[in-house]
Formats: sequence, C-alpha cells, structure tokens
Amino acid sequence: MPIDTADAAESYVHHAEGIGAGRPIVFAFHGTGGTETQFVPLIRELRPGSAIVAARGDVSEHGALRFFRRLGEGRYDMDDLARRTAAMTAFVEAQVARARPSEVIGLGYSNGANILASVLFSRPHLFHRAVLMHPLIPWTPPPAAISTKVLITAGERDPICPPQATRALEAWLRAQGTTVRTAWQPGGHEIGRGEIPAIAQFLQ
Repeated sequence: MPIDTADAAESYVHHAEGIGAGRPIVFAFHGTGGTETQFVPLIRELRPGSAIVAARGDVSEHGALRFFRRLGEGRYDMDDLARRTAAMTAFVEAQVARARPSEVIGLGYSNGANILASVLFSRPHLFHRAVLMHPLIPWTPPPAAISTKVLITAGERDPICPPQATRALEAWLRAQGTTVRTAWQPGGHEIGRGEIPAIAQFLQ
C-alpha cells in the first residue's frame, strides 16, 4: 500500500525551519553518531534564508545513529539500504510537496552522504544540487540520467572512503551525464577546513 504523503512527511524525527513556498530548501543528512542538527548551523551560514529539513537516522549501531544497517566497514546490508532508501525518498518527496520550494538541495556527510546518494540514484531529478561529503558507494548503481549537479568532497588519506572509491563514484556520475566536481583535501575522513569554502562556492 502506498505511503500517505502526510504520513511520509512525518516518518522521520527531523528538524525543520524556515519552510515557505518559493524558498529554496536544504535537506541535511548527518554522519554516523550525529544528529539531525549536526549541519543546521553550517547551512544557516552558507545558505541564509533557505528552509532546512534534517532527518534523524533511525538505525542504531551500538548507540550511534545511522540511516541504514551495515555488516562491517564498507559492507552494507543492501536489502536494508533498499528499504530505507525508499522510506527516505518518500520523506523527501513529501516534504518537497508540502514546501513547494524554488530549489531542492541535499547535503550529507559519510553515512548521510551515502543515503543521499542512494536517494539520488533512485530519483535522478529530485535534487537540483547535492553535496556528498566523504561518501562511500561500494556497489555499482544501475544507469540513471542524473540531472543533479553534484559536489563530492574527499580526503586524500581517508581510511574509510578510499580515494579510489571516490574516483569510481565520480567516473560513474560523469558516465550518467551528471555535472560533478570533486574537492580534495589532504586529510582523512574528517571534514577538512578547505571543504567549507568549496561547498560555499558550490551552493552560491
């Protein structure tokens, strides 16, 4: 049975502010162990005046919130990912229908970037722009004509999201005709100082 739009819009615990017809809306997705408010101050700074919707991950990994289950580092429960991608897609679409925004932007870090990317693969035209900070996509998605403009930020010494995985994702996106750029930083999995100016420029 299809999920009712009103139910879908409230299917995640979430932070919402500034919702109004005609305003751009930013969907934020936290990393493992984060919360729905993790990136709210950053979005307020980088996109003042935008509405913000930030969902709280509903999977607990030893007490750390995530958006889908994994079997180990870089090993995802793909059935669970498919179910939770469908649920998150319904949530985002319901929020968009409710807000009627002028632009839809996604921003996610680590596990949040992974669920955002999975939604993007599922709905290639849902987001106008997407920021994927340190994503790890250890599978090859089916072809999709993704119209979203994508920024990937990555660390050259990231032990969780190896550079070769980032380059593979970038190459896959380009093969779909996606406008994509990657901002590399010299560090690891943490959000590097140089990533913020790159994100700010991308969101302007």
